Amino acid sequence: MSCFACSAPVVHPLDRARAEAAVDAVFAGLSPRSRYLRFHSPVPRLPESVRARLVDIDGTRHAAVVAEVKGGGVIGMAQLFGPGHGTADVAVAVVDAWQRRGIGKRLLTAVGALAEQIGYTQLRGSILPENVAMQRLARSVLPWIRPWFDGETVQFTAPIGPAAWTVTDEDLVADLMR
Repeated sequence: MSCFACSAPVVHPLDRARAEAAVDAVFAGLSPRSRYLRFHSPVPRLPESVRARLVDIDGTRHAAVVAEVKGGGVIGMAQLFGPGHGTADVAVAVVDAWQRRGIGKRLLTAVGALAEQIGYTQLRGSILPENVAMQRLARSVLPWIRPWFDGETVQFTAPIGPAAWTVTDEDLVADLMR
């Protein structure tokens, strides 16, 4: 029996007290390829400056949700970085053993709801062109996504909350361009 059958993952907000352990667990569970896709460069060890930023959760400017399994620990994380309103940068990582099981979708959905609750109206992200799975995930959870290629990465913005239900001229042009 697989661990997935034993315990369904639970997604919940992450607090500062558990942030270090969660960040370390997710990073340790990523293969070199997954680390490259998440951080956009080869990252054999998490630099202390990056780790410090990832664990500095205050619930407003930087908030996060994690996916955990009973007895298995943290298996994924989604984080928001922003001023506490307006636009927040979003990032998602799922340990390799749990990829392609719907964990990323649950994390992105939960962090989007958390972002709206905090007061954000838009999510922004950057995805490497070869990370087709993440591009699909973003489109499935954020149907109003506006992606563009900046020459190196696929950038995207997506309205959330009431802003997602307002159709603008920019939305219409973006849909026509797709």
